[in-house]
Amino acid sequence: MSAATATATATPVSTADDVRIPLRGHLRHTGALIRRNLLWIRQDPESMADALLMPVIFTLLFVFVFGGSIGQALGGGQDQYVQYVIPGMIAMMSMTLSQGVGTGFSQDFNSGVMDRFRSLPIGRGSVLFAKISVELMRMLFATTVLMLVSVAVGFDITNWGGLLATVALSTAFASSIMWVFLTLGVVMKSAQSVQAMGFLVLFPLQFGSSIFAPTTSMPGWLQTFTDYNPLSTLADAARGLMVGGPVAHDLWVTLAWSVLITAVMAPVAIHKFKSKS
Repeated sequence: MSAATATATATPVSTADDVRIPLRGHLRHTGALIRRNLLWIRQDPESMADALLMPVIFTLLFVFVFGGSIGQALGGGQDQYVQYVIPGMIAMMSMTLSQGVGTGFSQDFNSGVMDRFRSLPIGRGSVLFAKISVELMRMLFATTVLMLVSVAVGFDITNWGGLLATVALSTAFASSIMWVFLTLGVVMKSAQSVQAMGFLVLFPLQFGSSIFAPTTSMPGWLQTFTDYNPLSTLADAARGLMVGGPVAHDLWVTLAWSVLITAVMAPVAIHKFKSKS
């Protein structure tokens, strides 16, 4: 093999760092990668198990195990608790399923898929946005399942506009959180490590919030934490939109959190991704 041939073989095809790819090209690449990820889900339907089963299990568990006692604290019963917890569950779905983008990225790096992408003349940003888009589709699927189950257990959808606004707000928040898990997917060595770290992050945020129960009976120090917890403001905004109540403050705080998290973590995730890939 000649020296020129060896050099050509060792040098990967130019990527977005080497050539300027127009916006239309980025959109085409993103669309192709979204299709690739959806085909992968089609070949491995078990990857949708969490999006299908999680809303069913959590809804049935909290409604029928805790609904009576917490519902009485709310001044009603199980029916009252259903109206309280379902909007919060939408908030929970937005964060819980967001970690899938990190585990998927880690698997792609460890399986050599990212090496293949690096050899192709595609924009590296397309890889990121395609992964985020597919995970948002999974989240919307899980939200649909959640609403079907919630109607079955007695939730009344009286404000369809509020429901759509809640889904849009949850999508915006999930998009920001995905940058955090993208960073973990790049810097951590395995998908299992990403899942473990995700659990350590998600568990206190979810249960130290107003998703499942009112915060008024919590200790003062924990109430302070819940006041600054974005999942609390997202859940409270969802309740206001779907069943009535104050909306404006929690809505703007949630949007502010989404913008802040994106502004901080998106550049970090992109830098780490480019450095590794």
